[in-house]
Amino acid sequence: MKAPRFTKWFAALPALNGPQRLRVLDALRPAAGLHQVLALIAQCRAAGRRCPHCQCERWHRHGHANDLQRYRCFSCRRTFNDLTGTPLARLRLRGKWLGYLDALLASRPVRAAADTVKVHRNTAFRWRHRFLDRVKEDRPGCLNGIAEADEMFILESQKGSRKLDRPARRRGGGAGRRGISRELDCILVARDRNKQTIDAVTGRGPVSKVQLERHLLPFLDKDVLLVTDANAAYRAFARAHGIAHQAVNVSAGKRVRPHPNGAIHVQNVNAYHQRLREWLAPFHSVASRWLPNYLGWRRMLDGGKVTSADQLFRLAIGLIHSER
Repeated sequence: MKAPRFTKWFAALPALNGPQRLRVLDALRPAAGLHQVLALIAQCRAAGRRCPHCQCERWHRHGHANDLQRYRCFSCRRTFNDLTGTPLARLRLRGKWLGYLDALLASRPVRAAADTVKVHRNTAFRWRHRFLDRVKEDRPGCLNGIAEADEMFILESQKGSRKLDRPARRRGGGAGRRGISRELDCILVARDRNKQTIDAVTGRGPVSKVQLERHLLPFLDKDVLLVTDANAAYRAFARAHGIAHQAVNVSAGKRVRPHPNGAIHVQNVNAYHQRLREWLAPFHSVASRWLPNYLGWRRMLDGGKVTSADQLFRLAIGLIHSER
């Protein structure tokens, strides 16, 4: 639109009635969101832009496509943009991304989030897992001081799968066996007294020493004091790797006991389990294959590290680029 025509149109805005103003705002919101997204992408990639195909740092501008600047690599001669090779590549409707991230921060289910930003529910589901793909890897380097570890179990779910490896259950149903069985997904959570948290889906059934070595050992400081319940797998794990270990016999009613380094209990991690269960409830069951994404989502919200859509977008883009 040329300047004189824009000036005339802009001068007529005060004459609009309420519904007309809302229509104008709805029409402009995606464009404003797109401008913010493009600015955030440029900021995140300004330092250290490199070819995602060969990692070469020499490139030159090569036109625009789909509102994004494209580049050509001097080495491999392939073209790319700032989202090439990331989970956000080829996603459309970028102007609605920040609005959708607000829905993520509000922990809205798929259909509610889709209605909020006016996209199809399948699009909302795809966006959820694209944005959380690398956020789930944002974990603390290690747990220090006193670290509590415990498992929680939820019913295994193959929600959305075309083929099941078991008979279907009516509306989710329940486990056919009592106690901890192969029908339950095991979620391991470890948390130190500084509220740093790591978590992992170790598989189905009880946790084992091998699983602890894979999912817990890399995150423990050498001087950490590991506090758990009386599960024998933790005792064998700590003995094998020379880790200081204290067990609390919760089933015997001994929930807390004194220690020179601090109170010995697993109440912090159990409280996290409770918050996690309550947070998962509105989603009406989560497919087991997507549990790691939901754990990362909850860990991000619980830590208070991200409080706005801009910060969540920067977190996703920053993690993507740091791992290239």
